[in-house]
Amino acid sequence: MNINDVTASVADELELFRKRYRELLRRQNTLVDKVTRYVLRQQGKQIRPAMVLLSAAVSGGVTESSYRAAIMVELLHSATLIHDDVVDGAEMRRGLPSINAVWKNKISVLIGDYLLSRGLLYSLDSGDYGFLHQVSDAVRRMSEGEILQIQKTRSLDITEEDYLSVISDKTASLIASSCAMGAMSATTDEESVAALKRYGEYLGLAFQIRDDLLDYTGDSKKTGKEMGIDIRDKKITLPLIHALSKAAPSEQKRIRSILKSSGKRAMKRGEVIEFVKRMDGLTYAAGVAEGFAEESRRALDRFPESSAKRSLLNLVDFVMNRQH
Repeated sequence: MNINDVTASVADELELFRKRYRELLRRQNTLVDKVTRYVLRQQGKQIRPAMVLLSAAVSGGVTESSYRAAIMVELLHSATLIHDDVVDGAEMRRGLPSINAVWKNKISVLIGDYLLSRGLLYSLDSGDYGFLHQVSDAVRRMSEGEILQIQKTRSLDITEEDYLSVISDKTASLIASSCAMGAMSATTDEESVAALKRYGEYLGLAFQIRDDLLDYTGDSKKTGKEMGIDIRDKKITLPLIHALSKAAPSEQKRIRSILKSSGKRAMKRGEVIEFVKRMDGLTYAAGVAEGFAEESRRALDRFPESSAKRSLLNLVDFVMNRQH
């Protein structure tokens, strides 16, 4: 099963969303238009807009405001990815040179700001104040999550609670808001909106843990990247956090010594990977991810059977079974 199979129940709606999204980004300013057209070339699977549309469909049906919500979510997501690439110094994005690699940091930051402002103005022009509240809260959480991760990475004292707080804010917040906005575009029933927001929050947590596991288990031929990149970049995720919590003090000290040195991280990341496997860090993290996936599925219990509900359930399975 691929993502197109999962989202097939809203395939026509996704195509209309893409058309409207492209039209919104067309500008007369030559450089802005040139960069935004490049942004469109970098578009990924557009899972978040699909989740908006699926959440609308399961709540009563896709409406005009559903498309506006999907566009707003994608504008925000694109803006945050551009800003992330600047913060991380990333030079590639989905197989293409990143915006900052082509146009440098100043243009990248301004284009990210431009996309965010376009989304905010788009909602204001349409009177979608509920969407604005959801998006503003997601932006706040994403920023706080990024700052907490930087703080904890520097001190190497990140706990499981810290990690879950970081990924809840950095990753799950926008997925949760996407689902809530989709529901809000189709129904006024607050319990349905809350249920779909829970679905998105738990799915986002499961997604990020599975993604972090791939750094230890992924096939570089499929993923296009070598194992241990998170370790090399001093990104401490749940498998390593759990392994350290179970290790003897002497072994904790040895692993932390590797993590503190960029040279050691580059040379000995294989040693860290083996340590995590030996301490059952992968098994533990996989179990936590499955727990969140089950909570995500349970959040859909209140909705009647439909193709959209099956798609949302299949999306959980897709996240849990992904290999790259």
